[in-house]
Amino acid sequence: MYQVNNTADIKEVFKKHLEAKNYVTDKTGVKTIEILGASFVADKPAIFGTPNEEYIKVEIDWYNSRSTNINDIYNDKEAPQAWQYTANTHGEINSNYGHLIFSKKYHKQYQHVLQELCEVNPDSRRASMIYQRPNIWREYKENGKNDFICTNAVTYYIRDGYLHAAVQMRSNDVMFGYRNDYAWQRYVQEKLQTDLYYNGIKTELGHIYWQVQNLHVYERHFNLVK
Repeated sequence: MYQVNNTADIKEVFKKHLEAKNYVTDKTGVKTIEILGASFVADKPAIFGTPNEEYIKVEIDWYNSRSTNINDIYNDKEAPQAWQYTANTHGEINSNYGHLIFSKKYHKQYQHVLQELCEVNPDSRRASMIYQRPNIWREYKENGKNDFICTNAVTYYIRDGYLHAAVQMRSNDVMFGYRNDYAWQRYVQEKLQTDLYYNGIKTELGHIYWQVQNLHVYERHFNLVK
């Protein structure tokens, strides 16, 4: 278990793992370095490298469309390779995060969180949006999919005038997963802050607490860790 303060601390942990050659080989035979039980304040949009802001905007727009088909990410070109790997033969996936928190199918979780913090209890500990589901064990591989949702849940807290988010993840690739997931979670936090304001609750934007069961770097990105 690693309880650290911020992304700079996480960098140092990965550097030590790389220097010590603490490798884990994944199912494809690729080496990774990993941290189990990572917990830190996500104070930067990237741990290593630089976010692709152009793609992040496209992905957030796609999440907001609630489409579960990767062919809708772009109109004029193929979806990113990582999404192609997760999709079934028709392009369908499970992990459209906007679909999971906004749609009626998954109980309009965003709206429930907003209502909880506005009308029920601003000090609540149950303002949670649950991304994962038990039947993922069947759905992650149906029709050729490979999409076992990476985010488990996100819970929002209003404390001392700040709106904080606690993100709990099953698995997170440092290079692409963290950057894009961070951008989405910051987007939702800012949206919730705005909607709270329009409902009479003024907050400052607080921390995002990032809790990951398995935070990892693939071998092809070891050079960035160095």
